[in-house]
Amino acid sequence: MFWTKRVFDVVVAFLLLLILLPLLVALALIIKATSKGPALYWSDRIGRNNQIFRMPKFRSMRVDTPQLATHLLVNRKDYLIPIGNFLRRSSLDELPQLWSIVVGDLSFVGPRPALFNQDDLIALRTELGIHKLVPGLTGWAQVNGRDELPNEAKVRYDYEYLQRRSFMFDLRIIAMTSLKVPRCVGVKP
Repeated sequence: MFWTKRVFDVVVAFLLLLILLPLLVALALIIKATSKGPALYWSDRIGRNNQIFRMPKFRSMRVDTPQLATHLLVNRKDYLIPIGNFLRRSSLDELPQLWSIVVGDLSFVGPRPALFNQDDLIALRTELGIHKLVPGLTGWAQVNGRDELPNEAKVRYDYEYLQRRSFMFDLRIIAMTSLKVPRCVGVKP
């Protein structure tokens, strides 16, 4: 399964990067024109086997925002850049992660990578062997609640994914993601 998944990831991510290049450039220019700082934000994340990697996102928040999970920020809306809410709700801020898929830090489907400082989530995943998976752009937890889920529920979904993973299950999760993302299901600004 690994090679089927990896070939799928690389081919589809590369094709999407080519197709979406005009949109990626336009979003980068809009971010630069409406806020101070770089268009991309590189976040330290926990990858396979709890190794830290740098994950790109379009910057939706000010450069002085603390490095915390968004739900832990007090007055998080105060940190958003002018188009930040739109980027987050539409999930367009995630598009640069296609590069992370090409280089192998991410897969299309897997547990979402934790921030380097989410010790509780990392410990729960490690205890159940979830840390051995390549993290994903989307995952079983994301299509079942996303930002609305507490860590314990995310880990239950991640563990279920670990047990059920297959190429067909990945395709099902991708299809569910494509239906939920345009409707902003489970997204907190």
